[in-house]
Amino acid sequence: MKLAFERAALLKALAHVQSVVERRTTIPILSNVKLEAGPHGISLTATDMDLSVVEATEAEVMQPGATTAAAHTLYDVVRKLPEGSRIELEGGEQGAELTLRAGRSTFDLPCLPATDFPAMNDDGLSHRFSLPAADLIRLIDRTRFAISTEETRYYLNGIYLHVIAEGAASCLRSVATDGHRLARVEVAMPEGAAGMPGVIVPRKTVAELRKLLDDLDPAGLVEVALSSARIRFQVGSSILRSRLIDGTFPDYERVIPRGNDKLMVAPAKAFEEAVDRVATIATDKSRAIKLGVGQNKLMLTSISPDAGRGVEELDVAYNGDPLEIGFNARYIVDMTSQIQGDEVELALADAGAPTLLRDPKDSSTLYVLMPMRV
Repeated sequence: MKLAFERAALLKALAHVQSVVERRTTIPILSNVKLEAGPHGISLTATDMDLSVVEATEAEVMQPGATTAAAHTLYDVVRKLPEGSRIELEGGEQGAELTLRAGRSTFDLPCLPATDFPAMNDDGLSHRFSLPAADLIRLIDRTRFAISTEETRYYLNGIYLHVIAEGAASCLRSVATDGHRLARVEVAMPEGAAGMPGVIVPRKTVAELRKLLDDLDPAGLVEVALSSARIRFQVGSSILRSRLIDGTFPDYERVIPRGNDKLMVAPAKAFEEAVDRVATIATDKSRAIKLGVGQNKLMLTSISPDAGRGVEELDVAYNGDPLEIGFNARYIVDMTSQIQGDEVELALADAGAPTLLRDPKDSSTLYVLMPMRV
């Protein structure tokens, strides 16, 4: 194998694939990236057996071939080369080393055979559709902060992606919850998605997919293919394949309150900033903050035995009975940071009941927040 390309092209491709590779693995080949040079360019592949990313990039190929080299080492070497460098890669076929040359720098990297590199195929992907990158970004960004990190409840360690078929109002919906909060967002159902199984996309897959979307025009299309066990995303020149979480997502509709009749409407940005400021006093892990709401006034309070007391008053629209309720401040900030409009609405019931948080002008996004004792 012998080829050459600009540093920027190789660096971008390596950046997309190397983050999939685990720093510690008991299988040596999984520490490597597969480099496969063909007539028109090179493809780079990385995998952890559950997730794989393939990135294609242009290159001047003098001799086709394939090999594997340590992903993080290769990325670090290319990253530290001067901008504008021309990089040449050679060897790695029968020999045990891949030689990288750039200017006066030469690196000999150990290789493992490309034939030993595991592959994930596309067999059995029964449903295929495409959706705008902007819609997929919306489905991810407005829900992923609520993904659970508790490994014992593995079925909550991802985003639940499914179709809600309600006649003309059919939509593609993503939901995430960690038991303390829930995020739900909808976009128009893409053509071809009808009848797809509900799938739980793992947290790591969501993170890697979001990185790929950063380099795609929001108006561009993402091709999606899936079955009940696996999913594939085509994002520009990148292909991401992943296993899905084998579990049943809970019936989240049961925790969405229907009778919360006490409505508080606040300026979204001012509310978020006030919560963040007052929560500075909260030194414990729960970041507890109390909301006391009365006649068009909201009082935010945080008390800590060590750090003191923080209080801030905010003008709001509220005409219900006075109410005091406690929340984790970080959860409020996570939710309000996703509000695109000027106002945020909280639908309350009592101090022990779940609260609905939403943008009054955006019916496609909804958040549920469990209260805490303060």
